[in-house]
Amino acid sequence: MATLPQLTLNFNRQIKLSNDGGSLSSDTGEFIFREFDEKIGFSETLTKYLQLKDERLYFFHSNENLLRQKIYQIVAGYSEDDAADQLTKDPVFTQIIGTEALASQPSLSRFFARFDKESIVQLNQANQALLDKVNQIRESKALIIDLDSTHADTYGKQESTSYNSHYGTVGFHPLVAFDGITGDFLKAQLRPGNVYTSNGVVEFVKPLIEHYNEKFPAIVPFLRGDSGFAVPALYDLCEEESVYYVIRLKSNANLQRLADELHPASIPADTTKPEIYYEETEYQAKSWSKPRKVIIQSVRPAGELFFTNSFFVTNLIDAFSPKDIVNAYKKRGTMENYIKEAKNGFGLDKMNSHSFQVNESKMMLSLLAYNLTNWLRTLCFPEGQKSIQIETIRTRLIKVASKLVKSGRSLYFKLSSSFVYQEFFWKVLQRIQLLKLE
Repeated sequence: MATLPQLTLNFNRQIKLSNDGGSLSSDTGEFIFREFDEKIGFSETLTKYLQLKDERLYFFHSNENLLRQKIYQIVAGYSEDDAADQLTKDPVFTQIIGTEALASQPSLSRFFARFDKESIVQLNQANQALLDKVNQIRESKALIIDLDSTHADTYGKQESTSYNSHYGTVGFHPLVAFDGITGDFLKAQLRPGNVYTSNGVVEFVKPLIEHYNEKFPAIVPFLRGDSGFAVPALYDLCEEESVYYVIRLKSNANLQRLADELHPASIPADTTKPEIYYEETEYQAKSWSKPRKVIIQSVRPAGELFFTNSFFVTNLIDAFSPKDIVNAYKKRGTMENYIKEAKNGFGLDKMNSHSFQVNESKMMLSLLAYNLTNWLRTLCFPEGQKSIQIETIRTRLIKVASKLVKSGRSLYFKLSSSFVYQEFFWKVLQRIQLLKLE
């Protein structure tokens, strides 16, 4: 650990600063996450599913400990591997991991090099097993599968990096699925930057749908996607698997003609008021195997002559009005918030390795750290605080100063007496310990 000489502050010469305080930590709230981890079997489940091909004969840091260390670093905001070099003797982290010292950056880098394609499958399986457990705790009655793709910037000659014309930059083009109700991360796949949005989407989402139909037959999944996912094979899959869907369509001449017939351009009776209409029609594109229900939303802003039309294909039954269907689709906007938090808070888009496989492995651990946090806040945070973002969680729960005092039998972590959010801290810990598992 780097040490600084004692420094005197100019505004008050009596104040001296140094970083030789001893057994102190600024991340005491990580114990909250570790307690929750043990409660739901988070690390235990990851260890059960992730079986890395480890050819090391002698080692100090097990793959289990390396995995836990990396996830807890991400949760605390230390997404870079070399942060471990400063945390190596941190009293909170060493107790959470269960080692005398944390693994260094080179050890973490070698850890990721042991991942392969099967490891990604195993991490998705572990995530699904944990999702099933959490769904049972929540007694979930519904599932909304929100599909989206996003962009991850790359720098240099990284494997499979490519230019994406939509984003106008070089990088990767990950495919992700979140639960639109809970914000849980469901599944992810890293892809080269130049693949189209819907590339491989049926193969991506089919196992997810089949799993939920088998595991939770009382729940009818609902799938939402933007126009990038408007492919007939996805409609067919949803209809075969009894999944409701609303997917936005790209406009074309035939759809525009249908909309114009319903609401042609005309001089509005009152130019100061906007007009909006929701219509339902039957439509069959050339690539479709059969006609399908299409919802048309026609909007004319105040003072405008022409309508702007939006189109949505769906198999929702007649109990839902066209307006209800459009509003259900619009709620998919929360997906952007989930992706934004995964990027800004957990380093989802930190693609800093030359190896494509390593980058996908790091993406998966970022999303698992996101899920651990999301499960904690949705299951154990007090009402009114279940939607706070990771940066606020770090401020109010994780970044807590404490001093380690050892006795013959116990380790006492004495929290700062001036900790502003201590009531929240103790309330969350109590809720974790009282959490009942089915």
